[in-house]
Amino acid sequence: MIIRDKEIQKVQDLLHDFPVVGVIGARQVGKTTLARQVIERSADESTVFDLENPEDMARLADPMLALKHLRGLIVIDEIQRMPELFPVLRVLADRPDPHATFLILGSASPHLLRQGSETLAGRIVYHELGGFHLHEVGPDQWRNLWLRGAFPRSFLSRTLKTSVDWRRGFIRTFLERDIPQLGININSTTLRKFWSMLAHYHGQVWNASEIGRSFGVAHTTIKHYLDILTSALVVRQLQPWYENISKRQVKSAKIFIVDSGLLHTLLNIQTIADLEGHPKIGASWEGFVIEQLVRHLDVDFMDCYFWATHSGAELDLLIHWGQRRFGFEIKRTSSPKLTASMNSALISLKLNHLYVIHAGDHSFPLADRVDAVSFGTMFQDIRIDPTE
Repeated sequence: MIIRDKEIQKVQDLLHDFPVVGVIGARQVGKTTLARQVIERSADESTVFDLENPEDMARLADPMLALKHLRGLIVIDEIQRMPELFPVLRVLADRPDPHATFLILGSASPHLLRQGSETLAGRIVYHELGGFHLHEVGPDQWRNLWLRGAFPRSFLSRTLKTSVDWRRGFIRTFLERDIPQLGININSTTLRKFWSMLAHYHGQVWNASEIGRSFGVAHTTIKHYLDILTSALVVRQLQPWYENISKRQVKSAKIFIVDSGLLHTLLNIQTIADLEGHPKIGASWEGFVIEQLVRHLDVDFMDCYFWATHSGAELDLLIHWGQRRFGFEIKRTSSPKLTASMNSALISLKLNHLYVIHAGDHSFPLADRVDAVSFGTMFQDIRIDPTE
């Protein structure tokens, strides 16, 4: 068991400020375990409803009657199974003397997020829970985390074979059971084929027409499939940044499979040797580092961008803090160098600082406002205060 102190503290802080806190994330990412850890550290009494448990579903047959007299922390797991609870939570959250806070857990879906946000506007805040972070497992475990991915059961598996088998089972169950439970009716074989195709586009600019031709369906259908996997938090669409400068800029999103372990399973990569010899190794590394970095900096992925021009200049990650801009370039090398593309991004985007994150052991300056940062020490070497 790995105690996720930073995540526990984040949820505790949100519960202090909001009457309803929603923790969303892909299946098996650790939402239920996190809720148990929050309960263990809470001085208040607590009540848990698991909506995959028929007995708990029966207890909530009359939700208002079941909930209105409870005190302390009330946890409702798998909230997407009973969206009719949202209006009840609104009434309970609006009581003049509320004596309970609600922690709701669920897999994301367009319907869940839309209904929750509309019904509980101003009363609820969502926290997206990802898999394990490098600071939770230790810097010396980065190769295992990269290869196996961040899902707790995959990373903590006793053997690599067990980890691979778990990920294969997760993909099958996710497509055959979890997606239909979110109210989405698409053939699991079709969606599996599409997800596998996306893995080969990991780290590339999205081209719906090209993928649609390869897949044999309309580009609007392809966009629908992409939005489904994005809403379920297993795919990221990193949006492009473009502004009024002289260069022609890319205006389509980049696609990433969120979890590196799932990416490797979809690409039939099982071992480090397989990964080292695969043409997608660079893209896999880029996605893995970006996921770890953004979570370390505690910024919303909606505030993250990439930048590219049709002449070849590009920046892997652009993050805004107020009026300040920070760029991040990801290189799988131990000896990064300042390139013309980096200089172009530094000047064109008016970056306050550019960090080149690499696979070597040491961090060092490359130029004015440009630092090369070792992935193993980036959590110590990159500290940006958003309040400054």
